[in-house]
Amino acid sequence: MVMSAGFIFLGWPVAEAKELAAVTVTLREEPVGAAIPDGFTGLSFEESRLLPATNGVRYFRPDNQPLINWFSTLGIRSLRLGGNTSDRDAQPDQLPGPADWESFFAFAKLAKVKVIYGLQLYRGDAARNAQTVKYLMDHYAPQIEAFAIGQEPSAYPVAVADTRPNHQKMGPEVERFAYSTYAQEWKRFAETIATAVPGVKFCGPGVHNNAPWNQKFIAEFGQSNRVALITAHLYPGGAGDKVVNPEIGRRQMLSDQFLQTYKKLHDGFVPQAVANGLPYRLEEVNSFYNAGAAGVSDSFAAALWGLDFMYWWAEHGAAGLNFHTGDQVAAGANLRPARYAVFLSGANGYQARPLAYGLKAFNLGAHGKILPVEISNPQQVNVNAYATLDEQGAVYITLINKENGSDAHDVSVNIQTGHRNKRTGQIICLNAPQTDVAATSGGMLGGREISSTGDFAENWSPISITSGAAGVENCQVDVPASSAVIIKLTPVNLLEASANH
Repeated sequence: MVMSAGFIFLGWPVAEAKELAAVTVTLREEPVGAAIPDGFTGLSFEESRLLPATNGVRYFRPDNQPLINWFSTLGIRSLRLGGNTSDRDAQPDQLPGPADWESFFAFAKLAKVKVIYGLQLYRGDAARNAQTVKYLMDHYAPQIEAFAIGQEPSAYPVAVADTRPNHQKMGPEVERFAYSTYAQEWKRFAETIATAVPGVKFCGPGVHNNAPWNQKFIAEFGQSNRVALITAHLYPGGAGDKVVNPEIGRRQMLSDQFLQTYKKLHDGFVPQAVANGLPYRLEEVNSFYNAGAAGVSDSFAAALWGLDFMYWWAEHGAAGLNFHTGDQVAAGANLRPARYAVFLSGANGYQARPLAYGLKAFNLGAHGKILPVEISNPQQVNVNAYATLDEQGAVYITLINKENGSDAHDVSVNIQTGHRNKRTGQIICLNAPQTDVAATSGGMLGGREISSTGDFAENWSPISITSGAAGVENCQVDVPASSAVIIKLTPVNLLEASANH
């Protein structure tokens, strides 16, 4: 029996029948990859978000239960504070203080997150930073992963008056700040802080898509100065303002063009970090910088992109990713509404944006260790497959069909598990309204939405598992264009053991 996870079974609207592109995904039991770290999924906020709003209420506070729920539902375990409001565009009287930290870390403890905290380097004061770090470590050390000194220093201005337009302050064509100047200042700040707080841990250099800076930082500080984590930033689409039109932007987001950007950055510094025994984390990421691209970063394409992006970096050994978000984010010296936000503030909590469903889909399928997969894709359709194996022996397979536009292909995927143990199958689908990748609201995961209070009821459906050649299990799944599915294969003996207890 072939169980289709297509249009009717998972609630998609009935569509005109057309030929499906055939793809085969084969799981391999060996070699099992590394486990996805518990703290892999993270968010990044402007540091100014710690300050109270005009009504005196803080965003991060221990009684903000909807936000705590959101963190739990999406599996957020890392929270990075930074952005331009932590560094280049920060004023001394606009930096957080003890009351802000008390509220924030009370929230962070309830949300069960580790914190990466940004310190001002550009026009900053090393002694003041040392006082900040000492206070935070004296009061909140168990909740702090590391301190970052500076925000995207490669993009610092080189003139007293920065004449670059606010939307053109990043990118190799306008970045002129010398690494040697940064390194000299970074070392001075780090030593001043470490003298006051001997147990401090640092991360860096936190530059955007700039492997040479990461290489130099690892070579100079990787075995000294208490560096515990190498960090990079990545907005693979570049400036959101430069997207010609939304359709082109969405195609770009879901294309190999983005993948090549990841690979170039990875190959440029990760092998060196690994050779030095240093973990690495992309502490600020999203699709396009300058708050994102309209009709692209806020579309359902972002959900598919985000899901694929997370798995790609998990497969390549990253300690985690922090998606930059918030109601407003810095674009140069100005704050703009965040088109690429994961969720936005609403009347009764927070409104899910499409990217939130990508993070939640990863949360549902990324359990345990990475399993190798092989893909046979004769028609070269834009499909990716990932698999994980949890500690109880359950296998999770995520299929992402990034085909989009009028020429998009639906796909029929034959999954060969490589296992002979009897398993039961369940499936859940990530899909846009009317399968429209341009949709900016109304996304669904298993036919359910994430509520404004952060609640989400998982809605898995059964799927048939058949026995093929030599008793090896397999299943057949139809994955429409611009959608994704997660399949969970649970050993029957595990289910029986659970029932008996």
